[in-house]
Amino acid sequence: MSTLLRNARRYDGTVVDLLIENGTIRWLSSEPWARGSKPVEELDLDGRWVGPGLWDSHVHFGQWTLVSRRLDVSGAGSAAETAALVRNEVAQHPPEAGTVLIGQGFRDGLWPDQPTPELLEFGDVPVALVSGDVHCMWINAAAQRLLGLPADAWLLREKDAFDLNVRLSVVPDAHLDAWVLETAATAASRGVVGIVDLEMSGAIASWQRRFGAGFRGLRVRAGVYPDDLDRVAAAGIRTGQVVPGTGGMLVGGPFKLFSDGSLNTRTAWCYDDYPGLSGPDAAGLAIHPADELLGLARAALARGLLPAIHAIGDRATTLALDTFEALGPLPADLAAVGGSIEHAQLVALADLPRFAALGVRASVQPEHAMDDRDVADHYWAGRTGRAFAYRALWEAGAELALGSDAPVAPLDPWVTIAAAVSRSRDGCEPWHPEQALPIDAALSASWGGERQLAVGGPADLVITDRNPVDVDGEQLRHMPVHATMVAGEWTYGEWASRG
Repeated sequence: MSTLLRNARRYDGTVVDLLIENGTIRWLSSEPWARGSKPVEELDLDGRWVGPGLWDSHVHFGQWTLVSRRLDVSGAGSAAETAALVRNEVAQHPPEAGTVLIGQGFRDGLWPDQPTPELLEFGDVPVALVSGDVHCMWINAAAQRLLGLPADAWLLREKDAFDLNVRLSVVPDAHLDAWVLETAATAASRGVVGIVDLEMSGAIASWQRRFGAGFRGLRVRAGVYPDDLDRVAAAGIRTGQVVPGTGGMLVGGPFKLFSDGSLNTRTAWCYDDYPGLSGPDAAGLAIHPADELLGLARAALARGLLPAIHAIGDRATTLALDTFEALGPLPADLAAVGGSIEHAQLVALADLPRFAALGVRASVQPEHAMDDRDVADHYWAGRTGRAFAYRALWEAGAELALGSDAPVAPLDPWVTIAAAVSRSRDGCEPWHPEQALPIDAALSASWGGERQLAVGGPADLVITDRNPVDVDGEQLRHMPVHATMVAGEWTYGEWASRG
């Protein structure tokens, strides 16, 4: 049966009716629809606002799902406070023997003290803490013994931290899939219709399993990492192409590469040294030499997988752009998708126009600017005018894609959009307001690059009780979502319960 949505208001105030059929918008007009011969379910939106469904263009969905089952230490302002939170958790909810107590969210960039192995000693209780940016792990001796790690491996950074986090995140598929469905339902309640999942291990296989079992609550573009390249390529999966057996809901995503680390971990690779640091890594860390990064990108491209390169520091962003330039013209199908630089938190002025010139998308996470403003003011002093420089990128013609990097920030596109347009949170003065995006640009960058609200376009919709173009930043953060539709099916709201 087709669905007719009556009395919907577009963001420009136009009242329209929409006919949804086979997952597609078949008719959209301000003129009343003339009833045809086919049965149609009519729903009156009563003047509510209809917009394209929202995408999160950078998530780690499994990690985001697991965060709610880990100890939250994000509120700690020091190493000592973090240890106190863990001590309290151990006293109140001691983990089962042979399991690791996992905490998430510490940010030590501005702590007055330093993490030490002794601070996390609680007898024989293994403890592992994941940093807020996921680029660092702080573990105790009991966890080292349980996991077979050397005694000096108590503060891990970058790949060592990623590898251990992946290891600790292994749970039975049935458990994780059940939790993922709950997380997807929560995302739908915020108007999410699609994600780019950059989970660090087995994202494509995991989503094949879920869609194969009948899940249809989200569209997914699933990324690939170097360790998985041969297996994924052998399966015939390519960037931008639908993965068979998933009802068209799963598409091959990008090939994820790293050029540097993160700001909070002081491993983002910059042209200038970090205050107080010396030695070969005083300006951050280059994960790969230029020729090695290019070689990895070429190997993926030869298999039909388009790179998405993590770059946070300005020197790393230059390297990522140089890599795309060296790749040369892309095959037509991949050029239509476009490569991306993930994060682009600090950008040299000379590099701003290169995004558009090279056809490289800036995949950015505006809530990071709110989380990291104080850290950036300290470690990138004198350069923050070009940090999280979304307006400058947009004005230079770069295509923007907004996301959260969940679990680093919440998977809530309204939070993301609010940060992009207000550059503020919790009543604080806007931080570098000259870099705020116009609301129409922020919304467009949250629509997943699909053909939107047009006849023939996907019936991926969000229905809200307020018009997002007419509210302030705080109101955007708490935007009331009335209903969400994916491929013509309600995934959230009063009509979703009709079975």
